[in-house]
Amino acid sequence: MNNQTAIELLAPAKNVEYGQVAIRYGADAVYIGASKFGARSSAGNSLADIEKLCRYAHLFNAKVYATINTILYENELPLARKLVYGLYDAGIDAIIIQDVALLMMDLPPLRIFASTQMHNYELEKIKFFEKIGIDRFILARELSLNQIKEIRKNTRAELEFFVHGALCVSLSGRCYASAHATGFSGNRGECKQICRLKYDLLDDKGNTIISQKHLLSLKDLSLADYLEKLIDAGISSFKIEGRLKDINYVKNITAYYRKKIDELLSNKHNYKKSSQGNVYLAFEPKPERSFNRGFTTYFIDENNPSSLANFETPKSIGQFIGLVSDIKQNKIKVQTTEQIHSADGLCFYDGHNLVGFLVNKVENNWINPNKKLKFKIGTKLYRNQDYEFEKLLAKDETVRKLPIDIHIRINQNKLLAKATFGEISVEQLADFEYSCNIKQLKIIENQLKKTNNTVFEVNNVFLNINQPVFLKLSEINSLRRELLEKLESKILSSYKRFASKINQISEKYPFEQLDYMENISNSLAEKFYLTYGANIRQKAFELIDDKRNKVVMITKYCLKKEIGECPKDGFNNKYIKKYVLRNKFSAYELEFDCINCFMKLRTTD
Repeated sequence: MNNQTAIELLAPAKNVEYGQVAIRYGADAVYIGASKFGARSSAGNSLADIEKLCRYAHLFNAKVYATINTILYENELPLARKLVYGLYDAGIDAIIIQDVALLMMDLPPLRIFASTQMHNYELEKIKFFEKIGIDRFILARELSLNQIKEIRKNTRAELEFFVHGALCVSLSGRCYASAHATGFSGNRGECKQICRLKYDLLDDKGNTIISQKHLLSLKDLSLADYLEKLIDAGISSFKIEGRLKDINYVKNITAYYRKKIDELLSNKHNYKKSSQGNVYLAFEPKPERSFNRGFTTYFIDENNPSSLANFETPKSIGQFIGLVSDIKQNKIKVQTTEQIHSADGLCFYDGHNLVGFLVNKVENNWINPNKKLKFKIGTKLYRNQDYEFEKLLAKDETVRKLPIDIHIRINQNKLLAKATFGEISVEQLADFEYSCNIKQLKIIENQLKKTNNTVFEVNNVFLNINQPVFLKLSEINSLRRELLEKLESKILSSYKRFASKINQISEKYPFEQLDYMENISNSLAEKFYLTYGANIRQKAFELIDDKRNKVVMITKYCLKKEIGECPKDGFNNKYIKKYVLRNKFSAYELEFDCINCFMKLRTTD
């Protein structure tokens, strides 16, 4: 069906190797950082590597998107423009941006996506930038299904949504906590994740309500059970977080969502996979066996759910495996249906911290830890290092193949081989001798099917000849190699990129008074907002001198809700005038917008 909507699985690419692995394990697209200006400054890549990744991806009609999603300083504007041209020449399919300065530049005809760092939360803002020419919006992770449906109903641009991985506690692009506390800004790709640290929660009299807990450290997102609802709501790209995760995480999580999406698409005839090729998994993917802090569905169903955070640890807890059922000296017995192996890493909460240990030996569910620890009957055990699973992933036997047919016939005393992939075909001639041995045809067929380490698999070999022909094995192999090389080149030369066009519009920006939270850090960004009628009251947080009494974080996550003190749930805390969040590095007053369910962190210095 030509009018099918393409559904995309978008995976992280720390580098070219990770990107190729993500595509091989089922991604329809990957996002990768360029040498500069990415929201993960430690995950930058050269243009040569990005070009290599693009070539591999485009064989499968998979896309590569480059992240240029930091704010830009004045002296960086020429370099940013030059980088975009370099990315275009490398074959990139789109750039993911935060800074509107890029919309004021003369850029190559690339698609432009609005990063979550642009705070794609309000419908009015999304509609405005759609008219400017943004092709896709990576929506704020705090949105519910109903909010997504409303955006879809009022826009035509592509909508992308995070479905798995780590969550920023703050609205993306609206967090200045790292910049305030450390001088390293998340809007510059240098977030130090101070939200993952321990804090005390104090009341208005200075009394400690909660002591030394990870009060801002959210669990990880998992919307695997909401994919169909998200498709129905209007999402066409499902994004996996994790450009700093290890390669086995990329394999496992990408493969898991590939399977889930394929199962959905098999019953949704108006939708299709956006890339090509068959993925043959060599393992059964299970997301709980990769890095996770416990899972949450965040705000997808409700406006203000509870149990979003993991107060005990910001580290991976992995997979729950069972309860301690017996203790004998330093050995423990586990009530579990999981198979535990020597060298597994297990962990448990001791009431204060997450405690980890390695399994030295296991027999009949009796575990011998590698160190002396105090256990209790009924303690929950988790596995955050799955030795056998990691070993299986490391074998790297999963493959992705493009299915082709090969036709053989005689043409003017030459053997003519034709390879077809969809509507693309190539031909190759070879010399031959006639044979009286009928087995020669089977030999030719079998040799042509041996595609080895290429991206192709041969579905059928059609031998349209009247009598057997003879070729040496080396000649058949040479014919196959030359034919497949031609086909690969033609697939790449047939690949089409789509272009964006930035428009000048007469409408005004939907917000008139702009402060530091609009992240205006250069003259082109200033010019953009002034052109569309906004009043710039402050430059970006990183550029203002006086950082006192500033809101450094806005979050839908609410500590009142998390600890059971939400007034909407009937808790009466009218006598507590304020809360303070404090650790040895910084302190923040908490402000609560209970009507709209937002919590703000304001500096106290």
